[in-house]
Amino acid sequence: MIGIMSVDHTRLFSLPLATERRLQLGEALFFAGDPVLQMALITEGRVRLLRRTVEGVDVILQSAGPGDVLAEASAYSAVYHCGAEAAEPATVRLFPVEEFRRTLRDDLVLAEAWAAHLARSVQAARLRAEIRTLRKVSERVDAWLGEGRALPDKGHWQDLAAELGVTREALYRELARRR
Repeated sequence: MIGIMSVDHTRLFSLPLATERRLQLGEALFFAGDPVLQMALITEGRVRLLRRTVEGVDVILQSAGPGDVLAEASAYSAVYHCGAEAAEPATVRLFPVEEFRRTLRDDLVLAEAWAAHLARSVQAARLRAEIRTLRKVSERVDAWLGEGRALPDKGHWQDLAAELGVTREALYRELARRR
């Protein structure tokens, strides 16, 4: 068990077939409906996974930073169900999805590390969903901070508002009240 726990799933992205791509602010990595051809690990910057509602509002499903795998579930899908764009200049390591799955089939220790990563991702998604059910902005901020997080720099508060499912203005009012 100790051996399994010491393996890092991001090792997949250091294998020979991995490539690197730079993204500029706002540049798309992929769009909803695009075929899944590769998996992405963020090495620098931040990339957002977005889904647009029928009302035209972008919902941030993931804000991936250095060390995060973007859109993990896409490893098992034919097409992306969301889009991804750079929230700031970013560098991503890309690994062909077919090779990704083959490597997991061939390396059980790495597959176990990937499964553990997916389990943690599900737990984080459930927490985000729980936070979004809270009625008051103050409750959402408290729950988010209660997970050991620190407020982002002022230039990234709009990202936090999107993650919490509140308007920027409501979040700004809450943060001003807390000062």
